[in-house]
Amino acid sequence: MEYVAKETSFVAGLRSKSGDPSPMTAYGVYMAMKASAFKAFGSDNLGGKKISVQGLGHVGLVLCDYLAKDNAELVVSDIDSDKVKKVVELYKAKEVNVNAIYEQDVDIFAPCGLGAIINDETIPKLKCKVIAGSANNVLKESHHGKILKEKGIVYAPDYVANAGGVINVAMENPVYNYEAAKSATEKIYDRILEIFEISDRENISTNEAADKLAIQRIESIGEIHSRYIRK
Repeated sequence: MEYVAKETSFVAGLRSKSGDPSPMTAYGVYMAMKASAFKAFGSDNLGGKKISVQGLGHVGLVLCDYLAKDNAELVVSDIDSDKVKKVVELYKAKEVNVNAIYEQDVDIFAPCGLGAIINDETIPKLKCKVIAGSANNVLKESHHGKILKEKGIVYAPDYVANAGGVINVAMENPVYNYEAAKSATEKIYDRILEIFEISDRENISTNEAADKLAIQRIESIGEIHSRYIRK
């Protein structure tokens, strides 16, 4: 982004402003995971929970730190062996092959790498009760969310769970405030619970519930715009 800023002033996420959004993305995923744990297990305490993390990039690594501090038991995979070695040494995590991560007997699965990894091939392998991660487009197809619901797997919709980074950047103007950005990101917890409530009440998948909530919010903003701003 520093290079982009040399060509235009319409840039966010610069070191001189909010900086790398990855840590806040990880914090938001952590909040989403706690809310999902509350839904699945009746408590948002992640201590003692076995959690698999797929992908140990900027977000996955920070997420592992949050989980380790909560005394969660980590199972990790990444195509970069050096990243895996680092997490294993730092947090006493268990390393598994990238193709074996889906079939791990864990409480929570956190996809933090590629998208479309929840699909017809991987769903039958899953043994987790919760899916909450930072990867974009986790579901290969929308109907896979319905399959997860039918299997009793609690899924935190990706674009809500990983919204912390966007929130962080959005808080840059007029002056960036880290604590304000973190406080706003914490609200992901309540938003995820709201989505679960809609999902249960209307008997729809959580991804459908998230889409419905998003559409409602966009339409409400449109109504305000048309009411107070002249065309």
